[in-house]
Amino acid sequence: MKTLIKNATIVNENKTFQGDLLIEDKRIAQIDTHISAKGNCTVVEAEGKYLLPGVIDDQVHFREPGLTHKANIATESCAAIAGGVTTFFEQPNTVPQTVTISLLEEKFAIAAKSAAANYSFFLGGTNDNIEELKRLDPKACAGVKLFLGSSTGNMLVDNEKTIEAIFSNVDLVIAAHCEDEATIKHNLAQYQAQYGEEIPIAMHPHIRSAEACYLSSSRAIALAEKTGARLHVFHLSTAKETALFRNDIPLKDKKITAEVCVHHLWFAEEDYATRGAFIKWNPAVKTANDRAALWTALLDDRLDVIATDHAPHTLEEKQRKGYTNIPSGAPLVQHSLVAMLEKAQKGSISVEKIVEKMCHNPAILFDVQDRGYLREGYYADLVLVDMNSQWTVQKENLLYKCGWSPLEGQEFHSKVVSTFVNGQLAYHNGKIIAPNCGARVTFNR
Repeated sequence: MKTLIKNATIVNENKTFQGDLLIEDKRIAQIDTHISAKGNCTVVEAEGKYLLPGVIDDQVHFREPGLTHKANIATESCAAIAGGVTTFFEQPNTVPQTVTISLLEEKFAIAAKSAAANYSFFLGGTNDNIEELKRLDPKACAGVKLFLGSSTGNMLVDNEKTIEAIFSNVDLVIAAHCEDEATIKHNLAQYQAQYGEEIPIAMHPHIRSAEACYLSSSRAIALAEKTGARLHVFHLSTAKETALFRNDIPLKDKKITAEVCVHHLWFAEEDYATRGAFIKWNPAVKTANDRAALWTALLDDRLDVIATDHAPHTLEEKQRKGYTNIPSGAPLVQHSLVAMLEKAQKGSISVEKIVEKMCHNPAILFDVQDRGYLREGYYADLVLVDMNSQWTVQKENLLYKCGWSPLEGQEFHSKVVSTFVNGQLAYHNGKIIAPNCGARVTFNR
């Protein structure tokens, strides 16, 4: 199986150039300024379009098993490839929670039958599964996930001795959700005393406050420095936290890294007035000043990765009455790349930097084998983008099982035209072509 992509604007490793790319079977066979089609070869004319590596999203919640009324691996991975995401790492707060190696392998078995994109999973840490974490093969999965603040699924790890034991004994990347539980509980009690169950959604960033985030993330970083653990802090949301991270060494040498999510770069506190519970996330969307600081830290390389924390809930769940009854999270994986390209078109970030943060850096950070770059010999996970195609996010063009998006009504000026997964055309012009060509991600560890 050969596919030749001709005359594309190729963006890779901080360079943009006109060229061709040849796919043979699952891998990139050649990249050059001119490649001639030979033998039985499908030619794709890409003049005027950008060719990017497939996005690696290091934090998604696809809700399978146990929560498939919200989403499942098949539906959400199709939404992913429609958005140019060719690899995802899924989180352990499913039902049952993915806290044993056997349950982890059951997830891999589900994905092997249904994933449209490449996949790996996190094994969840708890207050009492340290022995299971010690048994985990470093090459088995993306890493270990710790909820150091409570969120959907109630996997809170709050035993300080257990946390230190995990940091001391786990060699994989430890990805952490950092919010201080005591601070959140204190804040919630204050607002419940004032409002009862009718707490306005706009109070969410005051309950899940900047201080709650900073207390937790600073403690986790101090512990990582003490133990030598490999720590990755998920979904940074505050200006104060950005000062905790370094930009004076290459990513490959960092032992403590950070991620920022699209919604924390896109929304700010004033958006609760119009978006309400649809932008209720944990950690919360905070102030415009926080958002600006996150952009600064992203561009100066204190923040290493852009991800989504894709977390669908049903429309009914998001429209419940009562602040505490409304789950946190929203679907984003279909729109993360075009949202960032929209920012590029407005001058906030370069396309080269987007590729670095969404494709190259997740591959470096998690030691992903042969993905995340346009390189000869690497898997052909590719995205063709039309940078001059205006369209609007509407229910009719959503692929999420939950059927809604916090970006409904948003106009974009770039569009994913085609997505290749392992050399196969998986998505093209609004249609899923091959829904089952994802593969288990391997790691250079």
